[in-house]
Amino acid sequence: MKNDPLGSELKRIADANHHDPFAVLGRHPDGDGVVLRAFLPGALEVRIAEGERVMRRLPDSDHFEWRGDGGDLPPHYSLLWRDEYQREHVARDPYTFLPQVGDLDLHLFAEGRHRHACSFLGAREHTADGVSGVLFAVWAPNAARASVVGDFNNWDGRRHPMRVCGGSGVWELFIPDLEPGHIYKYEIRNRDSGEILLKADPYGQRYELRPRTGSVIPALATYAWSDGEWMTQRQHYDWQHRPMSVYEVHLGSWQRGREGEFLNYREAAHRLVDYALDMGFTHIELLPITEHPYDPSWGYQVTGYFAPTSRFGEPDDFRYFVDHCHRNGIGVLLDWVPAHFPKDAHGLARFDGTPLYEHADPRLGEHKDWSTLIFNFGRNEVKSFLLSSAIYWLEEMHIDGLRVDAVASMLYLDYSREEGEWIPNEHGGRENLLAIEFIRELNVAVHQQCPGALMIAEESTSWPQVSRPTYVGGLGFDIKWNMGWMNDTLRYMAQEPIHRQYHHGMLTFSMLYCFTENFMLPFSHDEVVHGKQSMLHRMPGDEWQRHANLRTLYAYQFTHPGKKLLFMGTEFGQGKEWDSTGVLDWYVLEYPLHQGMQRLVRDLNHLYGNKPALYRNEFDWKGFEWIDCHDAQQSVISYLRKGDDDELMVVVLNLTPVSRHGYRIGVPTGGGYREVLNTDAAIYGGSDTGNGPELLEAEEKPWMNRPHSLALTLPPLAAIMLAPEK
Repeated sequence: MKNDPLGSELKRIADANHHDPFAVLGRHPDGDGVVLRAFLPGALEVRIAEGERVMRRLPDSDHFEWRGDGGDLPPHYSLLWRDEYQREHVARDPYTFLPQVGDLDLHLFAEGRHRHACSFLGAREHTADGVSGVLFAVWAPNAARASVVGDFNNWDGRRHPMRVCGGSGVWELFIPDLEPGHIYKYEIRNRDSGEILLKADPYGQRYELRPRTGSVIPALATYAWSDGEWMTQRQHYDWQHRPMSVYEVHLGSWQRGREGEFLNYREAAHRLVDYALDMGFTHIELLPITEHPYDPSWGYQVTGYFAPTSRFGEPDDFRYFVDHCHRNGIGVLLDWVPAHFPKDAHGLARFDGTPLYEHADPRLGEHKDWSTLIFNFGRNEVKSFLLSSAIYWLEEMHIDGLRVDAVASMLYLDYSREEGEWIPNEHGGRENLLAIEFIRELNVAVHQQCPGALMIAEESTSWPQVSRPTYVGGLGFDIKWNMGWMNDTLRYMAQEPIHRQYHHGMLTFSMLYCFTENFMLPFSHDEVVHGKQSMLHRMPGDEWQRHANLRTLYAYQFTHPGKKLLFMGTEFGQGKEWDSTGVLDWYVLEYPLHQGMQRLVRDLNHLYGNKPALYRNEFDWKGFEWIDCHDAQQSVISYLRKGDDDELMVVVLNLTPVSRHGYRIGVPTGGGYREVLNTDAAIYGGSDTGNGPELLEAEEKPWMNRPHSLALTLPPLAAIMLAPEK
């Protein structure tokens, strides 16, 4: 200030254009005494509470100051003032506190290695020099000034300007005596253009209910978790050799209250857990419940990467949801979206008036398909942001795994782009080297920080080693969605049965690559929207045939190697496409065919969970063996699923509406075999053709290069499963 007249400094404060308000406001030496300065727009008079000292208004301004000895004043004195409405206010002066953000945090954040950046960025309850309040911190390196605004300061950016922490680009301010529950945002002035932006907190842990967009100061988490045993076991859980059947859920349209209102997380927890347990699912996967402004985005256009959406309650309500699932033996997976974010003015887009979280060049920084922006994975602070978000959900919210959305869009620079719309990498290729590096860092960080948590990739291309460790050149995910299997299988099933003989390879091709990755077999929300029709109506034929085809498809899914995923409603044969603005058509369960479909999925889940042959070796060739994959003319396939200790399951699929009697297959051992599931059973809505409960004796008649064989009845459009009697 020696080279700058005080008047100029005071004007910059009044104009909300000062990068270091602590140099002007608060307590400063003044000869043998001190000078206290405050800027309080709208105040008629201001006093220092300790000693009732009156502060002098500087001419033609809302600046007030007091000069004197000040030896008897506490380090953090309070100000009393009366406003134009004659209301009295009292508050401790925030400009008397030293910087609160630590150098180590700033260093790790700037290096892209901070895994808990939300521990110092955002708004959090904090105590400084024995004084409680709220510490705010925000990253805005291209700001000339940043302020905290909210319902506690009349949304006036002049009232609480922040200090910048050296050259870090992080701004901070501790506001004493402020309590959780207040609504706030950051008001940011760009240093080049002078543009003023009003932004929600990127690290906010709670937000207003949409369409309002303010962040809410969170209280310190005091939720008393009761899932300690689950969390301990998770660290050592042998998930590769255990059953995993996932129920994918969009909370807003699964079920609702009597008046059509959204369920609170707590009520949804009880309903969902009861249903999942009855149906035999091991996990619930939530479409993104991270805060988002637009309902029809299904949560995929995220503005709050550290906050469960307020649509369904508060953060502790969501903690209860996860806790209740765990206490009942149900895992919880979260759809997480690090690939892109929306352009909403209150969100991350041009956060400080510049492309901060996104790339500046639209050839790198914009998704035309989704009208969203792409994270700049080469910027260290962005990496710290995303790493911290992932670990926050796994640690703080006890989530058991993240399904990482749109991985393919991250891996390829030319994803959904025409020639000339993308920029090659430094080697002239289409691979996004920065995104690949980030993905590997993300997976390493998660597995180090949260042992037992699963990282699941929605990756739709043939990128190699997606689910292999980074130390062998892989991306480091645990599981990859098998989109090739899903697409081929649905294309096959859409064929009229008379034509299926010409498309037989679609059904068998998956076994050529089945064990190159740890695969999950998904029939997800993406398969029942945008004109694709429901799973039921993707099947050919009349109503009975559609149900029969779908039952057979599910039996194929549950007996094919790989973890399982079904989207809500598909388990009971929802008739229409999923509509996120409504609720599932639960009423169809009044009809026998839909009751049968639901019962079949329930039985498949429980059979899968109780038969090691179906889950023990899902990622290994020793768990699968073809009996016959060549009978294209009759559209029949047969195979073995194998566990350890001679656990065995025989599976035969007949993909035509023609019953086949005396159909012979080879089997590895003699003795008796019993039909343990038949999708054509009357209880599922079928014609009740099959082999009955009687024991079938394998004949010593070599067949299909095997020493024994069975002559079977194959029901129409159905799957049967047989197990040897021990």
